[in-house]
Amino acid sequence: MAIFFQVVLPVILVFFAGFVVQKFIRLEVKSISTVVVYILLPCLVFDTFYHAEFDNEYLMMLAFSVILLFSILLVNKVVAKIANYHTSIESGLILSTAFMNAGNYGAPIVLFAFGEQGFVYSVSFMVIQQIVMNFFGVYYAAKGAAGVRLALTTVMKMPPTYAVIIALLAKLMSVPISENIMSSITLVGDATIPIVMILLGMQLANITVKNLEWSKISYAATLRLVGSPLIAWGLTFVLPMSDLMANVLIISAAMPSAATTTMYAVQFDSRPDLVSSITLITTLLSVVTIPIVLNILT
Repeated sequence: MAIFFQVVLPVILVFFAGFVVQKFIRLEVKSISTVVVYILLPCLVFDTFYHAEFDNEYLMMLAFSVILLFSILLVNKVVAKIANYHTSIESGLILSTAFMNAGNYGAPIVLFAFGEQGFVYSVSFMVIQQIVMNFFGVYYAAKGAAGVRLALTTVMKMPPTYAVIIALLAKLMSVPISENIMSSITLVGDATIPIVMILLGMQLANITVKNLEWSKISYAATLRLVGSPLIAWGLTFVLPMSDLMANVLIISAAMPSAATTTMYAVQFDSRPDLVSSITLITTLLSVVTIPIVLNILT
């Protein structure tokens, strides 16, 4: 219970603030999201990668992300085959279970639970997940129709992608950055997490669910909130990494469905009602499951 009040409740309260504001005022979520994607997040990503000390752990993080993704894809493929689900249902379930909310939910949880060093791991994992989600998320939302080309185009349009490239080049070439410029980058980057937390609350307020398909929702919620962290836990034994990094990756894998997947589902008509309902239910259930995972890890 102490972990809930110390780690989860502060995050939930910020989400709730965004939720309440959106319910009563109805702000333009897309405009705020654009500011985050094009200004705030690139600054946070640049600051993180420019100051990061790269070693084999980052390679392990990439391997972890890829293996976790394909493990969840395999589970969904098997279940869809057994249940004889239509392609659109299979795609909707993949969107809901393979991509976690590692950014505007996972990052603040990690910051409260594991401090600044854990947060550095979390931001790096968030960037990897964003790239993976832009590629595979779009691919499965489009049900394979021109998915690869569209996914690549989407990835290359994302400013955080260029922030990573520029930061890595500047770091490898030892390009000095003045204290004033770096202070500005850090100042803007520090605003990212609280803004995206509020933004998630606003996104959840916009989700509407009708005729809930509880059998599919139950399956997806179980895989996202229980199966995913269990797979992640197993991977941390196989892949060499520090205890702190392992804990960060496990708790990140235990996050609810990414809100971004709902936008993909709407855009490509990949069962948006199912995807949005799973996103909402997993977010609500995570209030219970995340403290349990944190208790086990700590």
